[in-house]
This record gives sequence, structure tokens and C-alpha cells, in this order.
Amino acid sequence: MTETTKTPAPDAVPTPPAPRGLIPLPLAAARALLLAGGIATAASAFLAWTWTDEFPGDLTINGYPGGLQWLTFTAGVLTALFALAAYGIRGLGWLLPARNNAPLVLTALGGFAVTWFTVIAISVELGGVVNLEPGGWIAAIAALLPLIGAFALPQERTGDGTKEALKAYVAKPDRIPAPEASAPWVQRAVITVVTIIGLGVFTYGIDTEYGELFVGYLFVVAFAIWALHTAGLLDRFSAIVAGNRSFTLAMGFAAAIAFPFTQTDDHYANIGVNILIFGTVALGLNIVVGLAGLLDLGYVAFLGVGAYTAALVSGSEFSTLSGVQLPFWASALTGAAASLVFGVLIGAPTLRLRGDYLAIVTLGFGEIFRIAVNNMDGDSGPDVTNGPNGIANIPDLNLLGFNFGQAHDIGGFTLGRFANYYLLMVLIMAIVVLVYTRAADSRIGRSWIAIREDETAATAMGINGFRVKLIAFALGAALAGLAGTVSAHVTYSVVPTPYQFAGSTPPNSAFLLAAVVLGGMGTVAGPLLGAALLYLLPEKLVFLQEKSLLAFGIALILLMRFRPEGIIANRRRQLEFHETGQLDVPKQTTLTDEPAVTKAGA
Repeated sequence: MTETTKTPAPDAVPTPPAPRGLIPLPLAAARALLLAGGIATAASAFLAWTWTDEFPGDLTINGYPGGLQWLTFTAGVLTALFALAAYGIRGLGWLLPARNNAPLVLTALGGFAVTWFTVIAISVELGGVVNLEPGGWIAAIAALLPLIGAFALPQERTGDGTKEALKAYVAKPDRIPAPEASAPWVQRAVITVVTIIGLGVFTYGIDTEYGELFVGYLFVVAFAIWALHTAGLLDRFSAIVAGNRSFTLAMGFAAAIAFPFTQTDDHYANIGVNILIFGTVALGLNIVVGLAGLLDLGYVAFLGVGAYTAALVSGSEFSTLSGVQLPFWASALTGAAASLVFGVLIGAPTLRLRGDYLAIVTLGFGEIFRIAVNNMDGDSGPDVTNGPNGIANIPDLNLLGFNFGQAHDIGGFTLGRFANYYLLMVLIMAIVVLVYTRAADSRIGRSWIAIREDETAATAMGINGFRVKLIAFALGAALAGLAGTVSAHVTYSVVPTPYQFAGSTPPNSAFLLAAVVLGGMGTVAGPLLGAALLYLLPEKLVFLQEKSLLAFGIALILLMRFRPEGIIANRRRQLEFHETGQLDVPKQTTLTDEPAVTKAGA
């Protein structure tokens, strides 16, 4: 009698390994460390961390946090809230729609990063760890506890090894339970609350008074947003926004208008108006690069054309067009029209080129513009731009009797000069966003996308590639010129120096291109976010001002490695850059499906 050996069925699926954590701790202990550590981290902010007020923020007072301690407190509270949500506390389940452990890990990392950064900064700047009070040591230990608890939570992983384990801890699951239907007023209330929180976070970042506080702010905000993303909250908010686009846009502009009323120092309004100017120019470049796929390395020249045109017709005593002073609406249209004409003149003979050849030609145009305005001084060339001296003493705008150069009291709030120009730029930004969205959603916008994806195929389908690209080039140039007309009046003068490919301070073509790529090509909010980040970083971190190109390069390398579609991703480009195909859309689960958090034990 022969013994038969049973063979497994060919379609048998091996049992996946049981979820486990990086740190071998019982589940109850890991949860306790998370909650207790988050609470302890928040409480440690009320202790004195150092004995001297030489470290900025005055961290010497017991019972009242100061400076970076407020950021530690915020990170600790977020960690505790996510820990309570993981415990299943009633009323907090909405914080973890994805039902995973990644948000707990990321909030713990945020608290650890800002706390240990502060402790290290105190030790380095004041000359050693002896400058730490017991509260500083308590804070450092307290911030470590939730991190240990987070990495002890069981986590499903796709493979063995530390790399796969760490990736599982910070990844968002593909399967997220579908949300329950909510009333329209509830959705609009959510959008309103998120807008108010966003305005507060943005205002706090601009108002940071020293570099250490801004670095801590970046730590907390970055890890918090990452945690919200992995929790699935950003996906749910995006779904709400998709059904309330007009209301969301209105709330966004309402928040932008409210910003100068939150400021007591006009310097921060100056930062805001410059961010809006460069964001507007970046949005115009996004038409050329993000929608049409044309690499333009000399785009800042169109900003210069608009600025010089407005300066020449502003009535400045240094203008070579003496006696010419147009009203603002006329100078704005003139600057935009001049940039549009230059866009057509440059694009007509060059847009038959593709790829690197087009990039080289546009780079040459940018340098030709800078050299030309530098030589139009009456000696090396015609007397038009006053050469390297530029056009100075550009008068402030006066629109319908409203002098933008004077402070005005509105509703008990005093708006200074830069706040006035900021509100003007908000109006111009609204016009630019309207033009961009209408163009992108139109037939010409779909033609731009077709040209970007495959120009040969688009041409074969009947699209006139040259005409479509020329329209993109001209429209993008006109938007840059419109922003340049305001920039000339804000800065009081126009000189050739800033209008180059790369430089230590914006605006320059490298800065604008980096803003579009970093923020997210093909989106509205992406270039605005990219311009805000790239302008604030050198402004707040003084040591980066001379190393801005190095910082931009490192940021772009990291972005291309981990998120090539940009911070705010366009859905189409996100599918292009990742392995998931257009037909392989992640499946959404229903509330009856087995939640991932049950398997993960969190």
C-alpha cells in the first residue's frame, strides 16, 4: 500500500504574517505610552526649560508656555487626541476614518521633532546642556514616550525588513471606509471651520519672529498634515470640496481678505503681498509648464516687461516718458498687453521647437531681456529704462480716491501701505484664478493637456499644436505682466537685477519654476503654496538667503524622489507618476468591511 502525499491546491494563498510592531511591547502598554506620553508632552510645555531669557521666546516661566513651547503643547495635544480616537472614545472616531496607526506615529514624530529641536537649540546657542532646567529634560523624555508607544503598535506590512516596516507605519491605506452622507449645511460648516483654522495656521507662520520658531512651526505643521493625510481626513475633505467648489473658493478669498486685519505689523503684510505677486506669476507659468508642458526658463522676463511698462507710464520723475501718467486700470492693461505682445513675438518663431531646445531658447530670451534693459541708458543703447539705475520714485497708486500709500482705518483696524496693496493683489488674484480655471476647463485647456501628454498624437487628432502652444505662451505672459504692474508700485522702483534665471532672492525664473513643480503642476493651489513656501523660507531663515539655490535643489530632489506630482497633486499627474494605472483605482470599503485598525490592533 503506497502512501499518498497531499499537495496544496495551486491557488492556495499563504497565510499572511500576524501584525507586529518594531518595538516588542504588549498592545496595552503601547497604547498607554501613546496617551500618557502625549499628555505629558503637552504638560511639559508649562515648565521652565532654561534659566535665561537669552534664548528667544522666554522659556524660563513655570506655568505659562512661550515660543516653541506652544508648538510642543500643540503636538502633544494632537498625539493625545489621535490616541483617544484609536481607543475608540465616542465622538473622536471621525479622526481616524482610515482606521490605521500611521497618524499616531506621525503626530508622535512631530512632537518629538519640535521638542528635541528646541532642547538641542538651547544647548547649542547657550553653550551646553547645563543651560537646561529640569523642565527641559522632562520635556525631552516625555516626547520620547509616545514615539516608543507608536512604534510598538502592531502594523501590517507587505514584506520583511525594517524598511518595509517603517514604510507601513507612515503609509495611507488604499481602502478607506466610505463616509456617511451629510447635509449640505454640515459640509459648508466643515469648509468654514477648516478655512478659519487654515487662516490661523498661515498667520502664525508669517508672524513668527525668529528662525527657531519658524523651524518648529514647519515640524509641527508638516507632520500634522501628513498625519491628516494618512488618516484619510484630507481625502474626505477633498470630497466635500468637490461638491462645494464655489463655496470653497469664496471662503478661500474671504480668508485672504481677512489676513491683513489680523496683522499689527505692516511688514508681515509686505510678505503677504509679495507672496501673492509671485504666486500670481507662478500661476501664469503653470499654464505654460503645468498644462501645456512647455519648459520656459526665462519666464521672469514677462514679469519685468509688465513692471517696466507700468513704471514708464506711472508719472515717475525718472521715467523717460515724461508727462505720461495713466490711471492704474490703464497701466495694468498696458503692462499685460505689452507682456502678451512679447509672448507672441518670442513664441511665434520658437514654439516649433520641443523639449531641451525650447528651454534653451527661453533661457536666452530671459537673459536678452535683462541685458537689454541694462543697456537702454542712452549710452549703450536708446534712453528708455535708465540702464542699471532703473526707474525710481514710482508714485503710489490712487484708485477712485483711495491712496494706497497712506494708512486707512477700516472698522477699527488700521491698514498700512502694504496691506492696501495686499487687498489689491487679492482682487487681481481672483481675476487670475478665474481666467486660469475657465481656460483649463475649456476646449483650449483640454488641447493643452493633449499637447502635454503626446504632441504627435494630439496633432494627428486634428489639434493645431503651434496655435495652441502660442495661446498658452501669450496668456501666461499676460498674467505675469499684470502682476508686474503691481510689483512696480509696491517696490517703488524697477531695476534689471532681479529679472534673471537664478539669484539669491526672488523673483527669478528658477524660483518661479521651483514654485510650480514643488506646489503641484496643473493645479490652482499648488503654485500658490509653492510660492509661499519658497518665499517664506529665505525670509524667515536668514542663513538660507545666500544658499537659496542649494535649498531649492535639495527640496526638488527630495520631491522628485518621494512625491513627483507635487505637494498638491493633480489627479491625472498622480496616476502618471505612480504605478497605479488609471483603471486600477483604489477600492473604497464600506462600513461593513473589516477595518484595518482591527487587524493592526490600534
